[in-house]
Amino acid sequence: MVNHMSTSARRPGTRFDRSHTDDLMAFLSASPSPYHAVANAAARLEKAGFRQVAETDQWDGAAGGRYVLRGGAIVAWYVPEGAPAHTPFRIVGAHTDSPNLRVKPLPDSGAYGWRQVAVEVYGGTLLNTWLDRDLGLAGRITLRDGSIRLVTVDRPLLRVPQLAVHLDRSVNTDGLKLDRQRHMQPIWGLGDALEGDLMRFVADEVDVEAADIMGWDLMPHPVEPPAYLGRDRELVAGPRMDNLLSVHAATAALASVVTTAGGDLPYIPVLAAFDHEENGSQSDTGADGPLLGSVLERSVLARGGSYEDRSRAFAGTVCLSSDTGHAVHPNYAERHDPTHQPRANGGPILKVNVNMRYATDGAGRAVFVDVCERAGVPWQTFVSNNAMPCGTTIGPITAARHGITTVDIGVAILSMHSARELCGADDPFHLANALTAFLEG
Repeated sequence: MVNHMSTSARRPGTRFDRSHTDDLMAFLSASPSPYHAVANAAARLEKAGFRQVAETDQWDGAAGGRYVLRGGAIVAWYVPEGAPAHTPFRIVGAHTDSPNLRVKPLPDSGAYGWRQVAVEVYGGTLLNTWLDRDLGLAGRITLRDGSIRLVTVDRPLLRVPQLAVHLDRSVNTDGLKLDRQRHMQPIWGLGDALEGDLMRFVADEVDVEAADIMGWDLMPHPVEPPAYLGRDRELVAGPRMDNLLSVHAATAALASVVTTAGGDLPYIPVLAAFDHEENGSQSDTGADGPLLGSVLERSVLARGGSYEDRSRAFAGTVCLSSDTGHAVHPNYAERHDPTHQPRANGGPILKVNVNMRYATDGAGRAVFVDVCERAGVPWQTFVSNNAMPCGTTIGPITAARHGITTVDIGVAILSMHSARELCGADDPFHLANALTAFLEG
């Protein structure tokens, strides 16, 4: 296992000043919803020379960087000068969504003099981590004219109050039991529930007429900012690391590669960040949808390619599916495999499951090891305890749907699916370096 770092100036960030991790924390704070995340990723790619293309327009085959936005998903790619139509792709896959609470279609609720917002639980969130936490509100609204506006209320607005211990004497012995319907509705004021109250508030926040709001995709988010943690500040705590940590690293890597390598790239580097991974990826913006395949095929065809060229390109394509994984928990070490125990700041993890909950195989392992060795970063392996079910991510979906070689990797964290997660402060930089080496080919 390689244990040294690359110090090349072309890599994003540095080990010593942790500028990459500082930038990650800024990205997390600015991305309280998937829609914000893809907008921020797009803005960073624009600075590297990428331009947005509409799926409804005809695409040309000119060299350069382009990206497509669809809801909470982004696919970005860079075509080197003179790249043949059959040029393979190098894809970094990730997802933009995180387990949380989502506002219901009829949001105005309340009882006993408390005004509340009706929410639905999204994904496999740790419910207790949302209790007694100051929450803002973010997402998007759709207006009468079809336009979309981002919503960001980044101040204490909502709170899901926990029942006092005096009224639940067994909570510390029998454990906290939460009913997803009855116990997770946040309060946001006093008085009686008024129909249309929340949307009137949102309309004022974004300076539109409430009557023009025709639809919304809104979600509470913790307003406490990310922070370094520990005696030596070697840890980072923050929201939505699963999986904006990977989205941020992949965006930085893609921008770095096209800025430094440009037309000399032997592959077409791609960032594919999907929505809805936390509930199965089955949507038009999820990894199990047609978005990635459509973009890749259109890129081949725009360069004058045929179905044969498409097949050749896909056959030579490799995807690194980057998602967070489990660091060994010091208080629950028995829940982990005794011989595979990833640690914080130990470098990115190779995720393996022979039942294909992860897509990695031996050939994929060789790709990952080569990438880490060329980048000069340490790496680790994650395997689940045989006695416990293994999670999954977009890797197996991507491999099966598109028939491309896929390797599941990520960063080891604690408190996965909590409202606030924890990772090593150096690991985001390690991951970005590995992804840069991968996209360079």
